[in-house]
Amino acid sequence: MAVTEQTSQSPLLPQPQIPYGIPYQEPSTTYVFLQAYRRRRRSLRRFCPSLFSSSALLFFSLLLLVLLAAAFFLYPSDPQISLSRLRLNHLRVKTLPFPSLTISLDLKARVRNPDFFSLRYTSLVASIGYRGKRLGVVESRGGRIRARGVSYVDAVLELDGIEIIGDVFYLIEDVARGVVPLETVTELDGVMRLFFVDVPVEGRVSCSVNVNPANQTIVRQDCYPE
Repeated sequence: MAVTEQTSQSPLLPQPQIPYGIPYQEPSTTYVFLQAYRRRRRSLRRFCPSLFSSSALLFFSLLLLVLLAAAFFLYPSDPQISLSRLRLNHLRVKTLPFPSLTISLDLKARVRNPDFFSLRYTSLVASIGYRGKRLGVVESRGGRIRARGVSYVDAVLELDGIEIIGDVFYLIEDVARGVVPLETVTELDGVMRLFFVDVPVEGRVSCSVNVNPANQTIVRQDCYPE
């Protein structure tokens, strides 16, 4: 009787056996809880300071522009002076016994106050000269010009027998060719009250006048403010 031998291959690693007498427990599941970050609130916190800084910058920029505009419009500027009338009454030149000049000019000055405050001027001074040398001065009384207003001041320049020593040859030559060049300067000094402060202001206009001694007329007149 043949005996068949049944062979079986054993596994390389033995199966773990549960020891008897020790209770068996299933492996427990471990849970890890992570705290959620609230990014929205943090972004809002970051956004709020930037928004506040932008608003503050815009506010101060607008405030600065308003202050600059107020200073530009309210700060006093000099009055504007022009001659609305310049008329020659008479002109006489003498050469003997010494060179002298007698002249009378009638002028009307137009003074405009461009500011938003009234102007008080102490006097208006008009002078006449010949070839850069002042010959005589006339001064009118002061007054007041309302804000953004215009005032007219009359003055008469009269010189009676003023000696012309240094420029006698030029005077004889000018009389011979029929044109005597003269210069007139009209000045105004005043103050303007800006709230509680008196700010000094001044205006000035100069004119070059060519006079014909033969027919006693003004042949040319050029005025320009300074």
